[in-house]
Amino acid sequence: MKLAGIDEAGRGPVIGPMVIAAVVVDERNVPKLEELGVKDSKRLTPRRRERLFDEIISLLDDYVVLELWPEEIDSREGTLNEFEVENFVKALNSLKVKPDVIYIDAADVKEARFGEDIRKRLNFEAEIVAEHKADDKFVPVSAASIIAKVTRDRAIEKLKEEYGEIGSGYPSDPRTRAFLENYYLEHGEFPPIVRRSWKTLRKIEEKLRAEMEAKKSKNKGQVSLDEFLKK
Repeated sequence: MKLAGIDEAGRGPVIGPMVIAAVVVDERNVPKLEELGVKDSKRLTPRRRERLFDEIISLLDDYVVLELWPEEIDSREGTLNEFEVENFVKALNSLKVKPDVIYIDAADVKEARFGEDIRKRLNFEAEIVAEHKADDKFVPVSAASIIAKVTRDRAIEKLKEEYGEIGSGYPSDPRTRAFLENYYLEHGEFPPIVRRSWKTLRKIEEKLRAEMEAKKSKNKGQVSLDEFLKK
């Protein structure tokens, strides 16, 4: 029996791509993935994930990786969940080896609804198991999660070569916020690698504008010594 797992990395960051990985593995190879120590990518160090990447691929029957960059994310028509469903379907329908069972890390609060939305749009028949924290419960999803995370990490490293220290790309990362603020102050806009539809950018813009206005009014209020003496 062929088992598939699908997961994403980088749904929340303000910088860089969201990566979706779908994998197909023969059930006989699942114990081999377990022996390698394949588990949810968040529970592994970046170095460990990088080492596992090629070993995982060597045990798969098939896999597909989609990199969705900010422009594509910003120009989506529906919600982020709908965008995720659409691209999960795209990845699964692109598989050459069709699985019998698909394990899905559900993004929707209603797991079954997320799974059903995907099942309806598949170009093949398969049993769907959509659950929260599936990357922690099902080895095929853990494998997909590692492939997605390593692909995103590599994309972020490439961006660092071009832009310098950008942090992890997550809005909560002080290094990411510092990079965005400095870039905006220097260029008057944000770089093309950001998701312009994220609230983080509006907040940074408002904060910097307020600071600039405060500086201007403070400078206006300061009278030079010459002007003071003329009074």
